Amino acid sequence: MASRMLVSLLFAAVAVLQVNCSFEGDVLNSWKVKLKDPNMVLQSWDPTLVNPCTWFHVTCNSNNNVTRVDLGNAGLSGPLIPQLGLLTHLQYLEVYANKINGTIPAELGNLTSLVSLDLYQNRLSGVIPSSIGNLINLRFL
Repeated sequence: MASRMLVSLLFAAVAVLQVNCSFEGDVLNSWKVKLKDPNMVLQSWDPTLVNPCTWFHVTCNSNNNVTRVDLGNAGLSGPLIPQLGLLTHLQYLEVYANKINGTIPAELGNLTSLVSLDLYQNRLSGVIPSSIGNLINLRFL
């Protein structure tokens, strides 16, 4: 009986991890489809893979939560999307020296674990959203 319960708990834990990984992968894939990627740096971002932690330019913690996206100087163009604000464990969003355009989504203010938000040398317009003030751990902007 105890072993059956242990197996059930194990399956439940794996299911929760897969849902989280899949969700974060869906967020990143939603961004990928909005970006132009002439250098194919996002080629490994395969939406059929459950775990975005296997993708190039993505780093995860031991719980398989996305903590870092490193896309600096990658030749990308397109917008930042509001859904990025759902990556609640993200600590580093590095997209400097690209051709990212549009406005900075207010939803990025939800990324309270963010330490570094490198957006310099892009084509962003508009004001910096006041929600960025919520990023109490931010050290680099």
